[in-house]
Amino acid sequence: MTAASGSRQGTALPRVAGQAAEEDLRVLFGQSIAVFASLAGPVHLVEAANPAFFAAIGEDRARTGVPLAELMPELADQGFIALLDQVHRTGEPYTGRDVRIVLGAGPHAREAFFDFTYEPRRDEAGEVVGITVIGVETTQVKHAQLLMAEHRALLEQIARQAPLSEVLDGMARCIEDLAPQEVLVSVLLADAEGRHLLHGAAPSLPAFYNEAIDGIATGEGVGSCGTAAHRGEPVVVTDIGTDPFWDDFRELADRAGLAACWSTPILARDGSLLGTFAMYHRVPRAPQESDLALARVFAGTAALAIERHHDELARRDAETRAEAARADLAEAVRAEQKLRADAEHRAVAAAELAERMRAAATEQAAVPHPEHCQLGGADGCAAPAELKVADAWGDAAWGCHDHAEEALLNVRSAFIASEELGGLAAYVNRRPAPRTG
Repeated sequence: MTAASGSRQGTALPRVAGQAAEEDLRVLFGQSIAVFASLAGPVHLVEAANPAFFAAIGEDRARTGVPLAELMPELADQGFIALLDQVHRTGEPYTGRDVRIVLGAGPHAREAFFDFTYEPRRDEAGEVVGITVIGVETTQVKHAQLLMAEHRALLEQIARQAPLSEVLDGMARCIEDLAPQEVLVSVLLADAEGRHLLHGAAPSLPAFYNEAIDGIATGEGVGSCGTAAHRGEPVVVTDIGTDPFWDDFRELADRAGLAACWSTPILARDGSLLGTFAMYHRVPRAPQESDLALARVFAGTAALAIERHHDELARRDAETRAEAARADLAEAVRAEQKLRADAEHRAVAAAELAERMRAAATEQAAVPHPEHCQLGGADGCAAPAELKVADAWGDAAWGCHDHAEEALLNVRSAFIASEELGGLAAYVNRRPAPRTG
């Protein structure tokens, strides 16, 4: 009796202990952020799961008593049902680290990462009767690590002065890759006056859409971006189809398949407008705090890139102006040197000419002058030869006052050479001959 009782107690204890352990797990993970699920049999029937499990897979699927493959059909193509089959068949636990999984399907699908363990559950005979799933979602940690890596790469691009278009395009693609739900990113750049927004980067938006909004004005009610630029603060439009800010752009957005747009102004350190950073969605959607934080981080990064770009343009412009000023100064120096050389050349030439004239005058002054005027031409002139006229080439002739004056007026290089008669002074101070008749 005692042996029988002992035997019954001996066979019952493992079963009771197993049930107690299972209950302990359910209690332990009941309010935990770690996911927990108890699966039974080779079909992996969901016996129990904690709120964190249902929150992870979607509250609309929060039910038990169905096979896991029926509750989450997307797991089959990703190999997770096969892993459960393996653990159930071999009795060997399986542990995964930072395992990627796509939860849900269609527009509501989301990428997630988990650390998890598939632990086999056994009956008193040691046979595997089910599997306990315990895991911790590491999606935020994974995304944070990726975000930090991508952000560091963008900062390195900015530091090495990569082209602004390359930095902004890479930033947009980075956000689109990191976002848990589909998002299309656009960056618009403010013009110099801050009155219009120009295309900066939008790798996933249709070309016709980018062309249509390139150059839109900043102002109240001009879509999400124009309004955010005007206000200097974020503008969240959760449904383009009904928001009055999009009255003028609703048809365009519909053609592009856009249903929501959250825009954040990109501001310089002094508060001036640099542009806008927008996140578009294909379904109406309100942002979560993580979305807004992501927008703020990358709006700041974009501001750094744009300001660095403006500084570089200003530096290059200053260098260009300085180089032009140096070129103008060099040209002015060359022109001044040429003028000085020309002036020196003219001075030398004038001195040489004056010397020749003096030599010619001296030579001609020594020649006795004739009695009658030599400047009368073919008809001759019987008037007395009173003045000697010479030119720069050394030719000279004597003439009366009238013909000498005519020569001086009509021959540009002619001059009075008769110094013994007073030269030019005698000519200027002469007494007019008395008129007769």
